[in-house]
Amino acid sequence: MLESLHISNVVLIETLHLDFARGLCALTGETGAGKSILLDSLGLAMGARSEARLVRKDADKASVTATFDLDDISSFQSLADENGIEVSSPLMLRRQINPDGRSRAWVNDQPVSITLLKSFGDMLVEYHGQFETHGLLDSKTHRLFLDEYAGLGKDLEKLAQHWEALAAARSELAQAKKESEEARKEEEYIRHAVGELSELAPEEGEEEALLEQRVRLKNCDTILTNLAQSLAHITEEGKAEANIIQATRMLERIEDALGQKGVDIIAQLDGAIESLREASSQIEDIAREFDEGGTSLEALEDRLYALRELARKHQCQVDDLPNKLAEMEKTLDLIVRQDDILGELEGKVAKAKSDYENLADTISEKRKVAAKKLDTLVMAELGPLKLERAKFQTAVTLRDESVWSATGKDDVAFLIATNPGAEPGPLHKIASGGEMARFMLALKVVLAEIGTAHTLVFDEVDTGIGGATASAVGQRLARLAKFKQILVVTHSPQVAAAASAHWIVSKSGDEAMRTTVIPLDEQGQRREEIARMLAGAEITEEARAAAGKLLESDKVA
Repeated sequence: MLESLHISNVVLIETLHLDFARGLCALTGETGAGKSILLDSLGLAMGARSEARLVRKDADKASVTATFDLDDISSFQSLADENGIEVSSPLMLRRQINPDGRSRAWVNDQPVSITLLKSFGDMLVEYHGQFETHGLLDSKTHRLFLDEYAGLGKDLEKLAQHWEALAAARSELAQAKKESEEARKEEEYIRHAVGELSELAPEEGEEEALLEQRVRLKNCDTILTNLAQSLAHITEEGKAEANIIQATRMLERIEDALGQKGVDIIAQLDGAIESLREASSQIEDIAREFDEGGTSLEALEDRLYALRELARKHQCQVDDLPNKLAEMEKTLDLIVRQDDILGELEGKVAKAKSDYENLADTISEKRKVAAKKLDTLVMAELGPLKLERAKFQTAVTLRDESVWSATGKDDVAFLIATNPGAEPGPLHKIASGGEMARFMLALKVVLAEIGTAHTLVFDEVDTGIGGATASAVGQRLARLAKFKQILVVTHSPQVAAAASAHWIVSKSGDEAMRTTVIPLDEQGQRREEIARMLAGAEITEEARAAAGKLLESDKVA
């Protein structure tokens, strides 16, 4: 709710601080006292357009600060997070206007744009005046109000999921059709490319392996020559093995004479012979591997060239050729199976659309049921508000399929006709200023518990009415004030008597006029003001008695 309003140098207000209360708050005073200045000031804090005329004469700037006590900040969290604003309770909205009409804004002392200030303001305060088209008068809000009234929150969450699934399925089908059309145009090329890649059968990491193998093959002749010569030195006559064998035989002839040492030497020579023979065998194996490798250097160079040529052709790395083959095989498979694939995707779209339409139709029916109930309840409120000849209608109409959305198939509009037999039309186009405010009051009484704004302002909702009708307005404002904080600017004593808090606005001064606002805390003060509203300039005892009866009857009500 609006907790306080601080105004500095706005038109006739030099400095003014008001602390507000919950419930129904009435602002009264003579015409021209400055009640509209208070509302203009509140509007500035809510992001309304600033004008140079609002700055008090000779002042260097005007400023307004509105402070709100928030029962729940969660509804503001998303807007705050999107804009990097820290929200807390109390929430303070501040506006400063320069003499040239330019202005600056803050939310909780953090600089913000006027647009963002207005976004916060629209969530906090809803204004209903004779010439305003805010809140319920904005047809864009009508579906939101009806859906909240009908309790469609969970249904709409699920519908949004169906809509998202339908959009995703349609996107997938459109992409598949596009790819299929493009692929069909290049089918011959793709078939040739797949055949070419399949025949070459590239493997991941093959280029590096071929480069290593090429190094080995380039040195193959040198390796084989050295292996052969090494083997020759070991095995040929007169070489290592033959010499060791000959030495062993000579020692065996004198083995007895040498004793144990001779035995050990012969054993060592026998081991050397075995080692040489093992080494020879391994050298032969290595030489055989190189000599019978199965891949010539020329064949290896040809494959490496072929791989690199295809990589250049497909504008990728050699190691990416296997993936390129897989992609093109998939594309070719799409071409071959496109009818089946597209059929499956079309079935997926049809299923998603069916899910969406079924729930959207259910929501439409719930909207229509809620609309009839809303119409009945609003109509019941119109008679006492001197609108008994008027008709209120909530129109739920099917939209063209091209503009269906996550919120369903329907357009919702609150329509009225003020004369019997007349065609219902938009509220702000049909109703006069006074009628408009009373229609808004009737709607708000019925929709009391919904809507984000917890502070509602009614400006001269009693215009053109009096007596029992004015009493009915006051009673309905009081009922509405059980759910919302209501600020009402009124000339009606019946409305003022229904308030739980009351301020009188007056203007004083000779050369420099000033607007002052005084809270009427005592019952006697309120009776005197209501008596003035009843009697005019000269307050009579009869007027005071009538004022007392109004206050007493309000307590009884």
